[in-house]
Amino acid sequence: MNQRLRAFSEWLQEQHITFALITSTPNVFYLSGFYSDPHERLLALLVFPNEEPVLVCPQMEVEQAKHSGWAYSLIGYSDTDHPWELIANYLKKLALPIEKVAVEKSHLSLERYEQFSTYFPTRAMVNAEEKLRQLRMIKEESEIAILRQAAALANLGVEVGIQTIAEGKTELDIIATIEHELKKKGVREMSFATMVLTGEKTAAPHGVPGLTPIQRGDFVLFDLGVVLDGYCSDITRTVVFGTPNEEQKRIYETVRKAQLAAIAASKPGAAVGTVDQAARQIIEEAGYGPYFTHRVGHGLGIEIHEYPCMNATNPLPLQRGMVFTIEPGIYVPSIGGVRIEDDVLITDTGVEVLTNYPKELIIL
Repeated sequence: MNQRLRAFSEWLQEQHITFALITSTPNVFYLSGFYSDPHERLLALLVFPNEEPVLVCPQMEVEQAKHSGWAYSLIGYSDTDHPWELIANYLKKLALPIEKVAVEKSHLSLERYEQFSTYFPTRAMVNAEEKLRQLRMIKEESEIAILRQAAALANLGVEVGIQTIAEGKTELDIIATIEHELKKKGVREMSFATMVLTGEKTAAPHGVPGLTPIQRGDFVLFDLGVVLDGYCSDITRTVVFGTPNEEQKRIYETVRKAQLAAIAASKPGAAVGTVDQAARQIIEEAGYGPYFTHRVGHGLGIEIHEYPCMNATNPLPLQRGMVFTIEPGIYVPSIGGVRIEDDVLITDTGVEVLTNYPKELIIL
């Protein structure tokens, strides 16, 4: 049994839980090494305190599960089977008294809960997600190696995007070029919908790219990342096409200083909240406090947003192996916005910045 499954099984034993039913793709992947998007079909991993785990997946994915390295019991089902019935039959063979079950409460739908309860009436149902978040929050060396590679590909995406900028090019033109070049490097999937925004649209932190053409004097903001071997990267850079005005330069330099201060605050033992506070203080002192409208970043790994939660009030101490983004921004309507984002890793002595595309203001 791998270390992840062993640690989770030990927790089940400590909590006197009969078994855990894990149904989200990210957590099944984390524990089993098998990545599957089953769409409407059931994907499940049953983990026990003292028994070997069992993976449940559509029959058409059984061979892929084996190929991924899964070496324990496997229940494959066809579209005419009832997977809950197959699971119930498996558990009957184990003859376990089902008294307490751990599930992912934010993922288990009401419909699935009703199906589950039909076959497994239980006295107590507890949430497994907090334990899984804690386990996933500290990255292993193998995970860190993948995250470094994913960050390098994110750097490339920004580089391609900046090289593509030209007057009259639209936001979607540039996105198409970025994703085309990354696919040629073997990237199958982006971490999220690639964002290229220009002009006043950069003042929307989650703006929607479209057919807006690039014009001289515009901010151009890139926010993108790739999925590599199941792990995400995330980078943001902002440049100016043409000659920036004094306000644009002041906004950019404030964000850059804030981001560097937050990186400097990222060290083992420091509270998560101090990272946000370090960036926010600089932005507030420059008079742009109301225009920094989100937390300083988010945890990063199998999912684009995971623990730790990088908000200003989080007292959790930073630990070696945590990976998260640092992405302060200033967004001023009618002028535009600037965000600078890097992926960082907490080390024994400080922080390693995984994304390293230059952060000095680039004027094209």
